[in-house]
Amino acid sequence: MNDDPAIRRKRLKYRSWHRGTKELDMFFGAFADRHLDALTDEQVDRYETIIEQDEHAIYGWLVRRQPVPPELDNDVMRMILSFKFEPAGS
Repeated sequence: MNDDPAIRRKRLKYRSWHRGTKELDMFFGAFADRHLDALTDEQVDRYETIIEQDEHAIYGWLVRRQPVPPELDNDVMRMILSFKFEPAGS
């Protein structure tokens, strides 16, 4: 597997836009477009771990119905939870 950081980030952006549910695709795609290039390699690791979680669990965290598990409560998750998503055309 290619360890090139630029290729990894490009793949993660694609995965962020193509997760499964339209709402999370739009949210994570916009987040990745805005923040992924500025994250450190360690933060990219944490981001990848977060987006690999179950869709329903992620949604519960985003709408604050479920607490974020301690192992995922980190700087990147706090960035995600504070991200102000604005759909195109708003």
